[in-house]
Amino acid sequence: MISIVSWVVILLGAAEAQQLYITTTGYPDRPQCTQPVPSPVYYFQPFSYTLNETVRPLAWSLLWQQVGIENYTTTGMYSTTVSPTPVPTSALVLPPADYFGPTDCYNFPDDFVFGVAGSAAQVEGAVGLEGRSPTILEKLANTSQPKDYVTNENYYLYKQDIQRLAAMGVRYYSFSIPWTRILPFVLPGSPVNEQGIKHYDNLINTVLDAVPIWVTFNEPLLYAFDFQGADNVVRAHAQVYHFYHDVLNATGKMGIKFNDNFGVPRDPHNASDIQAANRFQEMQLGLFANPIFLGQQYPDSILDTLPGAKPLCNQDLSYIANTSDFFGIDPYTATVVSPAPEGIAACAANASSELFPYCVVQETKNRYGWNIGYRSQSYVYITPTYLREYLNYLWNTFRSPVFVSEFGFPVFGEAEKTDLSDQLFDTPRSIYYLSFMSEILKAIHEDGVHVMGALAWSWADNWEFGDYNQQFGLQVVNRTTQERYYKKSFFDLVDFVSSRMSK
Repeated sequence: MISIVSWVVILLGAAEAQQLYITTTGYPDRPQCTQPVPSPVYYFQPFSYTLNETVRPLAWSLLWQQVGIENYTTTGMYSTTVSPTPVPTSALVLPPADYFGPTDCYNFPDDFVFGVAGSAAQVEGAVGLEGRSPTILEKLANTSQPKDYVTNENYYLYKQDIQRLAAMGVRYYSFSIPWTRILPFVLPGSPVNEQGIKHYDNLINTVLDAVPIWVTFNEPLLYAFDFQGADNVVRAHAQVYHFYHDVLNATGKMGIKFNDNFGVPRDPHNASDIQAANRFQEMQLGLFANPIFLGQQYPDSILDTLPGAKPLCNQDLSYIANTSDFFGIDPYTATVVSPAPEGIAACAANASSELFPYCVVQETKNRYGWNIGYRSQSYVYITPTYLREYLNYLWNTFRSPVFVSEFGFPVFGEAEKTDLSDQLFDTPRSIYYLSFMSEILKAIHEDGVHVMGALAWSWADNWEFGDYNQQFGLQVVNRTTQERYYKKSFFDLVDFVSSRMSK
């Protein structure tokens, strides 16, 4: 889900001072100044960004005030890290089983990564505290919509949240590190926020000593709106990858993850629909994946369509090639694709077209009028068979292990339910997860696709960018008390995977 962050996936095992603003009346006396001040001497010296002193509190406050965001220091129930308490056994009692379920006999590989995911913007809260600077998300949601100021208060409750995940048998937990908590002033050489560093160091140390899986950019299509932005992402990703492996000599895995609803042709036997689906994938993935995974040039559809698009030189291609240890993808659902009514070529030549630059039509119904799958509260439909096809496409096109880095389902009308027991019995979400995981197993065993792992979105209901109506979580969150409750789908998903791990 959106934000420019570094994502980390950790294996589950096992801020101090607030700034004070002192108002004064008039100019204070300076008794320390007893000697005359020499006249200044002006001189030149080499310049570099080396701001490493403590920045005055006012400079940090101005970051928020200048973007016109009010009440950014809003807090919920907590203002410091909470010590965890044991998860009661009564919370771990299995729910009633569904009558129908998967009947496969496959197992996941020994090294299969299974876990849950979340993101800082959507669960942490404490957005204007402990040195964090504002992000575009606060500005975009600075309306009558719910804000991200408090959300799940995971910033203070992370120890309890991790303990709850471990109690369910989850082994991997993916979270994000927003650059605004680490480099609030952005510029190279500007002060690092030590409170932010300490927080994430403590979070990681809560479960293990090192992070085994890193993600440089999360869903770059959501903020790299033009060619220049995408080109910057590709180059920056390659630099971080080389630094991680070549300079630090780190032994973990590093990659990049994309958002992309698999574009399937409206009619799989129609050449025009197939062309449209291929173009959709090139615009969504080829822009980044061609150079990163294949060492190949940006697709012709990109170079011929996007304003300002320029090819990479051979030196850049060589540097960028093979700079990802896996192909991270967030394949929540599929979308039905067909060409623009005037044709792809005519649309691509007309920048004012409503369908430019993709120049394809996206639908949620097949050519016979049926929905592509069971509908959720949002854009997600249950489309497991298309997932298997998609995994085959990614593996055979980009030749890299596929990591399903997010997938989840917001049950229709779930947020409107007032009875907790109704909220917890989320059968449609169970169907989504179990059908998707079944197709992953088939892709592995029947199609020879290397699927590295899968992370469910999300470990708890959270802030969906100005909205609490789309609930993707495996746990219900009481917004008044911040209590968490396991949903039925959490049990079903964990049981499905644990029963299919190699013995």
